[in-house]
Amino acid sequence: MSGAETVQAQQEEPRDEAVEQVGIDSPDAAMQAAAPVSPHAERRAETMRIFQRMRKLPPGDPERERLRAEVIEDHMAYARRIASRYGGHGEVVEDFVQVAYLGLVKAVDNFDPEHGTGFLGYATPMIMGEIKRYFRDATWDVHVPRRMQELSSALRKATEALTQELGRSPSIAELADRVKATPEEVVEAMDAASAYTTASLDRPVRVDSSEGASLAEFVGGEDPRFDAVVNREVLKPLLAKLGERDKRILMMRFFRNMTQSQIGEELNVSQMQVSRLLTRILDELRAGFE
Repeated sequence: MSGAETVQAQQEEPRDEAVEQVGIDSPDAAMQAAAPVSPHAERRAETMRIFQRMRKLPPGDPERERLRAEVIEDHMAYARRIASRYGGHGEVVEDFVQVAYLGLVKAVDNFDPEHGTGFLGYATPMIMGEIKRYFRDATWDVHVPRRMQELSSALRKATEALTQELGRSPSIAELADRVKATPEEVVEAMDAASAYTTASLDRPVRVDSSEGASLAEFVGGEDPRFDAVVNREVLKPLLAKLGERDKRILMMRFFRNMTQSQIGEELNVSQMQVSRLLTRILDELRAGFE
């Protein structure tokens, strides 16, 4: 490989990493995210048929309520999947799930099948909007000082150690002595940590004949197909907002597998300009996922 080719390869390589940060691992994955997935087509069609039937029924009609409940139930797993994306901030994921369900219900109640938009395309931004509003109005108002966070972590370790040493739960005074803090600070740290405590998957539960089972046995596994659906529905409106040249650049780069130099020749711009354009476009798409 010549020196010029090496430089070009080094310049073009990071762009694929940027694509991965947006949630697209390859041109094939980008195509799957942007295009409809055929196995779900019948389900989408059935959902639209249900909404059409609901429109013909008056509010309060038992059949309308039954159909409404059916749509909500059918899409709860989808709403939960969106909520799980926001669970890495220290808050309890289940809180986000409940907020996502609220957004789903609002979407079902306000969706108009005559507007030409698919239900998921309408519901996805509404569900995400509810979660982001929850972040703004509730979660972000709670500030835990770093000192309390560190003390909370130390208390967890001290509690485990003292419980083993003493054969019982330690007192506040014993914990304070172990972590070199005042009893008041220990109580404050415990209060701060309570909002971030989740149930252990090893916790024993008793459900009829399942005595002795752990919580983990009742938690379903993740279906990777939900990620593809969520990515596709989130990308649709983001791609629609792009200008024609930006769409053309994405098409050439990720669907036609053209190099930045080849794109530059077709657009009559330099490879460096193409690199900057791709970076800007991908940054815009990435921002839509946050």
